[in-house]
Amino acid sequence: MQLAEYLAELAKVKALEPKEEKRLWRAAKNGDEQARRRIIEAYQPLVFKQAIPYRTMEAVMDLIQEGTVGLIEAVERYDPMRGVAFSLFAVHRIRGRMMDFLAHEGRRDLACMEGADVCGTDSMKDRLVDTAPSAQEFAEWHELTNRLHQAMDRLPGKERAVLEGVYLRSEPVSSVADALDVSASHIYRLQQSGVRRIRGMLSRFMQHWK
Repeated sequence: MQLAEYLAELAKVKALEPKEEKRLWRAAKNGDEQARRRIIEAYQPLVFKQAIPYRTMEAVMDLIQEGTVGLIEAVERYDPMRGVAFSLFAVHRIRGRMMDFLAHEGRRDLACMEGADVCGTDSMKDRLVDTAPSAQEFAEWHELTNRLHQAMDRLPGKERAVLEGVYLRSEPVSSVADALDVSASHIYRLQQSGVRRIRGMLSRFMQHWK
């Protein structure tokens, strides 16, 4: 499938109403394959949103495919009872899959800092530059990424959602607070707690990695 065809299909995707989504999650977690496919389809725009900064790269459809794998993994692991929005949960795995793919391609993350809506072709900071990192740099990058993913997965749900929103997607604290239905001050507490946990889990590894 070419990008134009993918975008045409994406335009047909209908967002889920809250009641419908709850029903689909119940069915999917009880083994309903059709409900599972509907959820994956409904959240496919989330994959494309993460791929927007790389839309000019030749292998963008491969990148989107990797992001979709991350989405599927998120659907399998998501627990609707934990009270964390699925989009906050899923974006971590989607981006992780994409970053791994870009690393294999020998690219660095140069995502547009101004946002996709205001970046023209000539001014985009997401132009991908082949930095030709060494095999050792690849190995170190992958090891650190894997360790970070594992540490993030071990965080309590809301702490993980806060770190993903604030650090991975650079969302305003107010937006993350609204998504989790908590106060901004509570977001700061969750952020500090999450960072302390991550540092603790990675401290021994980082000492050996330096």
